[in-house]
Amino acid sequence: MIVRIMGEGQVDVADSHFPQLDKLDDDLLAEMESGDGPGFRRTLHALLAQVRELGTPLPDDSLEPSELILPAPDATLEEVRELLGEDGLIPGA
Repeated sequence: MIVRIMGEGQVDVADSHFPQLDKLDDDLLAEMESGDGPGFRRTLHALLAQVRELGTPLPDDSLEPSELILPAPDATLEEVRELLGEDGLIPGA
């Protein structure tokens, strides 16, 4: 699956990694619902780090359609709330 991290670029992440990423997404959603700003920031950075680690970066000049768009590392809690679906940032994982 092609994943875009806003402000960074795209990575290709194998579907087999999404259960692992979904756990972090669930944690992020819970922290957002409880208003845990520091926890939200930690978990967002952990989620993005996992995507970077597990995925293969696409060339900068590649413009593949992104199947999933994740917020930038410096996104605020409010900005991420606007991106969320009812399943979190990673729907159907």
